[in-house]
Amino acid sequence: MHDFISPDDKHSALIIIDVQRDFVLSGSSAEIPGTIQAVPYIQILAKGYRNLGYPIIHAVRLYHQDGSNVDPCRREAVMNGKQIVIAGSVGAEIMDELKPSTITRLDSSLLLSGRLQHIGPVEWIMYKPRWGAFYRTHLEEHLRSLSVNTVIIAGCNFPNCPRTTIYEASERDFRIVLAPDATSQTYEKALEEMSSIGVSIMDTSKCIDWLSLQN
Repeated sequence: MHDFISPDDKHSALIIIDVQRDFVLSGSSAEIPGTIQAVPYIQILAKGYRNLGYPIIHAVRLYHQDGSNVDPCRREAVMNGKQIVIAGSVGAEIMDELKPSTITRLDSSLLLSGRLQHIGPVEWIMYKPRWGAFYRTHLEEHLRSLSVNTVIIAGCNFPNCPRTTIYEASERDFRIVLAPDATSQTYEKALEEMSSIGVSIMDTSKCIDWLSLQN
């Protein structure tokens, strides 16, 4: 019997989505409730992946101040001066807890050009122009070049970017794990729906146990 959906840890990558200061910090311009509580779990996953030498990709949003590259639902607000992950701003930065080094800063020009920023032995930052991390990016090509067939999804605001990224990964036949405690705004019905399309649901502790048992 063939198994097409079980995650393969030795060919996996951790994809961390939109864990940027403007989306995380209390009182920030676009705070997503629950994200700051997810950060310690994402940090555990990132540490586990670094220790094993497995790939990590941080997918981020970067907006031009004039709103020209902003999704339509936020474009007017940004054009009117709202500061949401503006390229080059402190608010656009990834949370320090998730970086391999706290001195790492986003190279906005590089990222907005579509290239990946290399920040660790097998760790990168990438810019995504819309909800899903595969849309108009080189993510699939990059993962294939690393022989990745399994993606672990964690990060900010499940109903939007993580969920869209999961569907895009599924359309490309990747095996998928969702870490709900490391992803803000998850809910029971959504986990049922993800399971129904072959997504493995693993809390952070289970993910770490799975990685440890396989190595």
